[in-house]
Amino acid sequence: MKYSKDEVKQYIKEDDVKFIRLAFCDVFGKQKNISIMPEELDRAFEYGIAFDASSIEGYGDETHSDLFLKPDSQTLMVLPWRPEHGKVVRMFSDVTYPFGKPYECDTRYLLKKAMQAADDAGVSFYFGAEQEFYLFELDQNGKPTKIPYDDAGYMDVAPEDRGENIRREICLTLEQMGIRPESSHHEGGPGQNEIDFRYSDPLTAADNVLTFQTIVKTVARRNGLCADFSPKPLKNHPGNGFHINMSIKSKDGTDELPHMIAGVLEKASEMTAFLNPTEESYLRFGHNRAPRYISWSSENRSQLVRIPAAHGEYRRAELRSPDPTSNPYLAFALIIYAGLYGIKNKLDMPRVVDQNLFKANADLISTLQKLPDSLAEACLLAKQSKFIAEYVPAAVLDIYCSK
Repeated sequence: MKYSKDEVKQYIKEDDVKFIRLAFCDVFGKQKNISIMPEELDRAFEYGIAFDASSIEGYGDETHSDLFLKPDSQTLMVLPWRPEHGKVVRMFSDVTYPFGKPYECDTRYLLKKAMQAADDAGVSFYFGAEQEFYLFELDQNGKPTKIPYDDAGYMDVAPEDRGENIRREICLTLEQMGIRPESSHHEGGPGQNEIDFRYSDPLTAADNVLTFQTIVKTVARRNGLCADFSPKPLKNHPGNGFHINMSIKSKDGTDELPHMIAGVLEKASEMTAFLNPTEESYLRFGHNRAPRYISWSSENRSQLVRIPAAHGEYRRAELRSPDPTSNPYLAFALIIYAGLYGIKNKLDMPRVVDQNLFKANADLISTLQKLPDSLAEACLLAKQSKFIAEYVPAAVLDIYCSK
């Protein structure tokens, strides 16, 4: 449900809310928040709440440190793991300069701009997220280990699958917060799990990704475990993917999905530094169904883009290279712009590759472009890209690629 400012004020007054978290994220997508008391809500809506931006990665230095958080009333959610009496609620917030101008390095703002560009072009994008994570045991001091919670495999069931009840708790918590999970199951690695939720508009989908990771980590810790979303937690086992299901609707009914996919494929290498922003991300490529080549198919999961079997409103394309360390706001924004590039230029999709690329012969492989082999290579491509320069602020590009 999306709330107006007046509805938020009324809810907080009538439902014993004592703390209001204003949530945002740094340029890498790590969630941050400030808690305010209900008495400060009017000020937050009208002027914003000041914070020290110099302490947030990618938000500048001490010379221009004052930025403000203005809550988005439509994102109000109760945090169900907090006390019932003296409730805690959360709203995602826009980051602005002192006089209300949007802060250009706020990646949530960048996604809003991309959505407006799509609307101006007569199309709407929708995204559904599939994120994988491992459950590891904690040591006697409560510190994370690399000991998996179970030794189950893909879609195994209890008792081998010990994560079943934890996934159930996560899904019920998601529902309490208005997020609709579609499916959940044990993944291929020991202690590895996946929960998918229904597609929505890009901004809601990105907000939900951040909320999802918070819920998973909170529920895991409450059960004496650690949730690990890193790209390659265990060397000889599957990495964690962030599969992004993409669909598009045009105002005039034109089927723009092929052009969108063609644009995403053409810009894939230039976007990779933002979809896979850690050194560890590149250890995942080419193993356990994680793609290495820029290709597409409707039949198998060795491709960068897969078009699942579906009809009508469920017709979509699945981008399989990103991992959960990516910032969903920035990832979705770049996918939108790449899709719009394909639509504007009426790009045709390259030839389909209906073969298992993990077993393909050298002649076929030699005809395909590879994803970058390392973060350094991905950053070099991003720095050289006119596409990235047009849509990613220089300050954001610099912090991603200056390591």
